[in-house]
Amino acid sequence: MSWRDRLPAVRGRILQDEPLGPFTWFRVGGPAEVIFLPQDEDDLAAFLQGVDAAVPVTVLGVGSNTLVRDGGVEGVVIRLGKAFATVEPRGEARIFSGAAVLDATLAREAGKAGIAGLEFYRGVPGSIGGALVMNAGCYGSETKDVLVEAYAVTRAGARLTLSNAELEYSYRKSARAAAEPLIFTGALFQGRPDDPAAIEARMAEITARRETTQPIREKTGGSTFKNPPGHSSWKLVDEAGWRGRPYGGAMFSPLHANFLINTGEATAADLEGLGEAVRADVKAKFGVDLDWEIKRVGKPR
Repeated sequence: MSWRDRLPAVRGRILQDEPLGPFTWFRVGGPAEVIFLPQDEDDLAAFLQGVDAAVPVTVLGVGSNTLVRDGGVEGVVIRLGKAFATVEPRGEARIFSGAAVLDATLAREAGKAGIAGLEFYRGVPGSIGGALVMNAGCYGSETKDVLVEAYAVTRAGARLTLSNAELEYSYRKSARAAAEPLIFTGALFQGRPDDPAAIEARMAEITARRETTQPIREKTGGSTFKNPPGHSSWKLVDEAGWRGRPYGGAMFSPLHANFLINTGEATAADLEGLGEAVRADVKAKFGVDLDWEIKRVGKPR
């Protein structure tokens, strides 16, 4: 009997052999053996307690910075939905956000509540769960600058409250999340009081800047590589001659050379292959290592 025949009873939904491409911004990738869409945190914790401990678990948010390989993902893919998409001001310029809330939505709701300091999230693609995993940020601000504490469920189904310090944030990384599989369910953020109109004006500036400098309407995964110390990834990609250069159905955007895009018919192998070709070329030409910022999951076809 397969592990898929022994899944625990749930109140949410379980899908089997479901293609993952439609769940990602790149629109590529093979199927998940199982997708679990929990009804709430209790449902999530009970499922994790009941599923075989040997079964791998992968969390997929809105798929903004995730590349699913063509062979699909083994084990269970968990995707959080409506129950994890609430935003609630908590007084004293604090605001709670569920992990499934879009970063831009949190910025907007904080602004309406007169809470400043979270405007940068207006320029971050993805959801709060992903932001907590990778210390997402832009334009000089990061998640660690505004986070009070985060709430998570472990692979064994235990619930945790983790302080900012306990997450051990650095550039685009939480050491705690890297060391222990965590499924973030929400977080509490600290801003500062300000006039909602002033906050909205700053967010409008971020939106305008992003629209003129990034290919936000393409099938993309956002920033492909982290910035190496002392360097900008887009400059290295550009100087190596890869801006706008086709590779199968993939390309680094002519608008922003650190944005990998699916030009229409790319496979995951095209996209990852282009990224690896660029990494090798940049290393050979400039002696600099480019590290992926995009999360790559699953197996090749």
